[in-house]
Amino acid sequence: MPDRAYIKPPWWMLAIGNRFSVLNRKMIARLSVPGRRSGRLRTTPVVVLEHEGDRYLIAPFGNTEWVRNLRAARHGRLDQGGRVEQFVPVEISPADRPPLIEAYLKRYGRAPKVASSFRQLPDPADHPTFRINAVA
Repeated sequence: MPDRAYIKPPWWMLAIGNRFSVLNRKMIARLSVPGRRSGRLRTTPVVVLEHEGDRYLIAPFGNTEWVRNLRAARHGRLDQGGRVEQFVPVEISPADRPPLIEAYLKRYGRAPKVASSFRQLPDPADHPTFRINAVA
């Protein structure tokens, strides 16, 4: 696998799915991160995994734009159910990702394209994972 494994989401997920994701505010959060080049906030729908008292962002499609922006900015904003919070991400090492990925698949594996993305990119190193540390 290349160092920057990435699966481009299907067109319908970007064109339709992302727009309708705002209707499911209990499950879907809106992640906003400054763009690497422009500095303007880029917003994308994500799901937040709650696991053993911590919260995580996992990238099922690999090294996505939001992942690259989050790594560069080292901070982000989550809006879920009307609650907005600033956070600092802590990237989880690939060796510590398997139980998180297993929990993610158990919870969200039925969502369109999620399980298949993990089959296409089976190495945990290909799925950037961040613990969410809220900023007080």
